[in-house]
Amino acid sequence: MADLRDVLLVDAYNMIGGWPELAELALNNMQGARDRLLERLSDYQAFTGMRVIVVFDAYRVPGLGKSFSQSKLQVYFTKEKETADETIERLVGELSRKRRQIYVATSDFIEQHVTFAKGALRISARELLIDVENSDREIQKQIERDNSKSNLNTLDAKLSAEQRKLFERWRRE
Repeated sequence: MADLRDVLLVDAYNMIGGWPELAELALNNMQGARDRLLERLSDYQAFTGMRVIVVFDAYRVPGLGKSFSQSKLQVYFTKEKETADETIERLVGELSRKRRQIYVATSDFIEQHVTFAKGALRISARELLIDVENSDREIQKQIERDNSKSNLNTLDAKLSAEQRKLFERWRRE
């Protein structure tokens, strides 16, 4: 059966540079910024149900041209001398053959003109951050609603909110 979910393609370093929390983290810990981005996008993917593909320019990390899945995200590192913009353009071409909506989260509007001409819709780093923060708030509201309904004699009621969030993330994986 074909996967017809909407797709979000994310230019990872554009998000790291465009999200204040990640930009600050990247100054001292680029790997920490990458991990935090993947963690936030994983929660967002689980909340929205979209297929999320994160593309990193591999010039900043070893492992050129590899891809893998992490917490239901697809993570791509570009090939040598290939930019994230070129990889995203190629992926849009491959994905647009099926009937689905494709969104591209990037700050590079000019570099992605071919991608947008193929019908992909652009989301800026700021717009995606707002969506991610809104989904985080909705997840937190759901946890609080569940807390208020839980019986204090259950194991779930004895766990902290952070522990329940961790178990929920594991359940989704």
